[in-house]
Amino acid sequence: MDNQDKKSTLTNFGNKLRQLRLAKGFTQEQLANELGVEISQISRIERGIVNTSVTTLYAISKTLKIDVSELFVFDTP
Repeated sequence: MDNQDKKSTLTNFGNKLRQLRLAKGFTQEQLANELGVEISQISRIERGIVNTSVTTLYAISKTLKIDVSELFVFDTP
């Protein structure tokens, strides 16, 4: 996987997280508080700036009450 593919994956993941977070009625602040992380961390994940950990992915899925696999279903053209 080259750097462009990695960036695209992180961006797609962040967009999906944002979509699911909003659909579940969470603000970035609320999700951050539930996860025990800084709001800026959620923002960076959603913007595709950082590659988050497996444990954070798991915590996100539990907090949003979704299967972790839903975070990886990207609406790409």
